[in-house]
Amino acid sequence: MKSAYRTLRVACMLVSAIAPLAAAALGPVEATLTVTQEAAGPRIEPTIYGQFVEHLGSGVYGGLWVGPDSKIPNTRGWRNDVTAALRKLKVPVVRWPGGCFADDYDWRDGIGDPAKRPVRVNKNWGNVLENNSVGTHEFMDFSEMLGADVYLAGNMGSMPPRAMAQWLEYMTSDSQSTLAQERRRNGRDKPWKVKYFGIGNESWGCGGSMRPEYAANVHRQYATFLRAPVTRVASGDGEGNDEVTEVMMARAQGSMDALSLHYYTVPNGWDHKGAATGFDALGWAKMLQTAMGMEGRIARTSQIMDKHDPQKRVALFVDEWGTWHDAEPGTNGAFLYQQNTLRDAMVAALTFDIFHRHTERVKMANIAQMVNVLQAMVLTDGDKMLLTPTYHLFDMYQPFQGATPLKTTLQTPNYRQGDIVLPAVDVSVARGVDGATYIALVNLDPQHPARVQTNLSQPAKGRILSATAMDAHNSFDHPATVLPTPYTAALVGGRLTLDLPPKSIVVVAVPSQAIQK
Repeated sequence: MKSAYRTLRVACMLVSAIAPLAAAALGPVEATLTVTQEAAGPRIEPTIYGQFVEHLGSGVYGGLWVGPDSKIPNTRGWRNDVTAALRKLKVPVVRWPGGCFADDYDWRDGIGDPAKRPVRVNKNWGNVLENNSVGTHEFMDFSEMLGADVYLAGNMGSMPPRAMAQWLEYMTSDSQSTLAQERRRNGRDKPWKVKYFGIGNESWGCGGSMRPEYAANVHRQYATFLRAPVTRVASGDGEGNDEVTEVMMARAQGSMDALSLHYYTVPNGWDHKGAATGFDALGWAKMLQTAMGMEGRIARTSQIMDKHDPQKRVALFVDEWGTWHDAEPGTNGAFLYQQNTLRDAMVAALTFDIFHRHTERVKMANIAQMVNVLQAMVLTDGDKMLLTPTYHLFDMYQPFQGATPLKTTLQTPNYRQGDIVLPAVDVSVARGVDGATYIALVNLDPQHPARVQTNLSQPAKGRILSATAMDAHNSFDHPATVLPTPYTAALVGGRLTLDLPPKSIVVVAVPSQAIQK
């Protein structure tokens, strides 16, 4: 098995080396990158690389949780293989238990003896049974295993504010109150730290179908009773509706510390999402164009927030984002299980580049979702597990966690596909916490290579993510089809020059002293 894996990896590396040479016959497009030492904004908060876990399909049961009695190796019920992979990403924060599931969730269903917990119907996601074997204690244990902060989504849609306040007291109180004592009897003496608390989810939709004015009033009511020191997150826009942001900021900003924004990459609309694989060049370009629409959505939302909060006290949390394709054939459509290709990794790279350009407002983001749902990091099938191209992209971008974005100028030609016109190259540059300068470059064009000349004066090393096919993906039979490989950029005429194969993502590190005026 190990020999076969090594052979497969070598084959992938050879493909990575040969593909650029073949594409080079078409001639690279030329771009110029000028990097300065001046900060472009506040640091990139590590929480921008957050994750989202919802009780949906096999996102929890089977994907993360198998139970302590499972033959699949686990620690207190959590899969060892998946947990180890996620720890490698240094996941900073996890949002749970939803999503739409959160606003139909009674936290009391998930405490106490697991054998005595009630069985409910998951009405949002397939009407399947939810046995509540994963509840508060289990999830908080999982977060501690990851070393991640907790972002809880409270039920503002179908439970009273007192219930939300009691959940928070149950988790965080160090007193001798009845709720704190109940937590101790259930096995946790020391209080947990809950750093972020979402007051509802998608209040305009599955969280209550509320008009903005009513949602703002209800938010203020619920926020009044959250007396623990948490970051209070208000439910914001998810449909491109500026009125939601306007009303929430005008009427409720004093009762929030952050406002959420949801943005999914669905280029053809909800009724014609399309498959994750098998698309053509136009499908590739449409997806990237829609992903880059995140920039305008953040800019417009920030503009409205600035009008009401010029000091930028209220953060913007993009706590649901990612690609949303048709469910894989043969699976339950309500479980949102989809394949994950190089195109999905490109969407993630472009999205992170956007977040890095808006650090004055964007302080957290949570991709949807962690395992087996939508744009997942990990896919599982029984005891098998694979890492997706999106996982590898998150891994490559790790040096940007906590880094300071730098002012840059990128001169790039356009990439055209039909009526779609996009920049051929996208970039993010930041000074890492280790002092090095990190450069992420994305060649959006699936056919033409790109050459990027910089004003940097030293060679650079890093990794590249690319593949021969636009829809290249990892499967359980071929889990190493899309993997990062080593990458080196040399000096040309005394300037660091990066050659990017078609449809590729490169992240390199260079010493900061390499920056020239």
